[in-house]
Amino acid sequence: MSTSVKEIVGALARFGLAAVWLIAGGIKLLDPLASRQAVQAFEIIPRDYLQIVAIGLPAFEVILGLLLLLGTFLRPTAVASGVLMGVFIAAIISAWARGLQIDCGCFGGGGYNPEVTPMTYLSEIGRDGGFLLLAVVVYIWPFKRAAIAP
Repeated sequence: MSTSVKEIVGALARFGLAAVWLIAGGIKLLDPLASRQAVQAFEIIPRDYLQIVAIGLPAFEVILGLLLLLGTFLRPTAVASGVLMGVFIAAIISAWARGLQIDCGCFGGGGYNPEVTPMTYLSEIGRDGGFLLLAVVVYIWPFKRAAIAP
């Protein structure tokens, strides 16, 4: 693959993943109650830690987005992004396997949803798998142009 194609793919992955984190985290930070309900719906986090996760997780997502946007610590940020996407995928699979009917709340909202079907879970897993792929691309071909500290 030519260098220019790698740069284009790397740039699209970097800025696309930055947009994902900034949008997802920003929406959740603007509605902390909905964020807490979404986290609680997974029935994984102990009650005492719900508020910390409901605010800390979206803040971390925004930080990842800003790091990618600015081009700072691209490879470590890609690794953190990939790990977090893996955790999200595992949480969705866990909710599905336990028979929960929830909206993941990945882009706001979340909580109990009686309209959730297996296709809902499969589409969420597929979407997050795509985002995980973006993180892998950023790691392999970090687009360092327009970066503050490559």
